[in-house]
Amino acid sequence: MSAKSPRKVRKVVFPVAGLGTRFLPATKVIPKEMLTVVDKPVIQYAVEEAIEAGIEHFIFVTGRGKNAIEDHFDLAYELEATLKARGKTAEIEILKATRPLFGAASFVRQQEPLGLGHAVWCARDIVGDEPFALTLPDMLIHGKPGCLAQMIETYNNHGGNVVAVEQVPHEHVNRYGVVALGKTFNERTHSITAMVEKPKIEDAPSDLIISGRYVLQPEIFEKLATQKPGAGGEIQLTDSMIALLSEQDFFAYKFDGKTYDCGDKIGYLAANVAYALDRPDIGPQFRPVLDDLMHK
Repeated sequence: MSAKSPRKVRKVVFPVAGLGTRFLPATKVIPKEMLTVVDKPVIQYAVEEAIEAGIEHFIFVTGRGKNAIEDHFDLAYELEATLKARGKTAEIEILKATRPLFGAASFVRQQEPLGLGHAVWCARDIVGDEPFALTLPDMLIHGKPGCLAQMIETYNNHGGNVVAVEQVPHEHVNRYGVVALGKTFNERTHSITAMVEKPKIEDAPSDLIISGRYVLQPEIFEKLATQKPGAGGEIQLTDSMIALLSEQDFFAYKFDGKTYDCGDKIGYLAANVAYALDRPDIGPQFRPVLDDLMHK
C-alpha cells in the first residue's frame, strides 16, 4: 500500500497529441493547446500551474502538427534580439518566463490516437521509476493556489495516488470517469473505493468526476502496458487505475477552484472572460465592456 515517506513528485506529463477538431478551422494548423486564453496559450497555464507545484521536469506527449508547442517553450533568438534592440525589456522578461530551464522539457510522440492511457504510457521511459503528475491542459482550473499544488500537498501527507475530483449534475456523470468514496480524512480528502469510466447514469457510484489532474505511482505503466481498449475503443487511463486500486491507495481530492473545459467552445469562451476579469491590468477596463454587451 502507500509508502510511509512519499517520494518527491518531480515530473509532470502533458498529453497534447489531440487533433482539436471541435475548434476547426482554427486548429487546422495551430495546436488546440496553443489557442490563447486572454494572452497566453492554454498549455502555458498548465505549465505555470506545475511550476507553482514544484515540478522540475515537463514531459509533453505530442503528435504530428504539434511543433508549435515545442517552439513555444524554446528560445526565440530572432524575436528576443529584435526586442532587445528596441529596448523592449518588459516583453523580453515575459518571454523568459515562458521557458523551462535548459533540459527540463522533454517531448515524445504518440504516433496513433489510441487514447489517454496510451498517451501516458508513451511517457514511461522519461518518467522512469518515480511518482509523477499528470495534467490535461484542456481542463483549465482557476484557483489560488493552483490545483496541482493543492494535490501535491495532499500527496505529501498521504502518499499513494491522488486524483482531483469535482461534483457535476448527476445527469452528466456518463460523460466522465466517476469515483466512489470510502474513508474521509478531511473535508477535501477521501479514499477511493471504486472508479468507473463513463458509467450509465443509473449505475454511477457518485456525482464526483475525475477532473484532469492526477498524481500517480509508476506502477500505473505496468497496468497500461497490458490494458485492453475500453470506452470508445481507446486505452482508458481509468481502467488501469481501477486495476491498480487493488494494490495501492488512491485518494480523491476535492480541489478549491473553478474548472473551464477549454476543449469545449463554451468552456473556452467562459475561461477567457473569467481570466480577463481576474487580471488587474485588464479586468477594470473589461468589466464595463462586458456589462455593455450583456445589456444589448
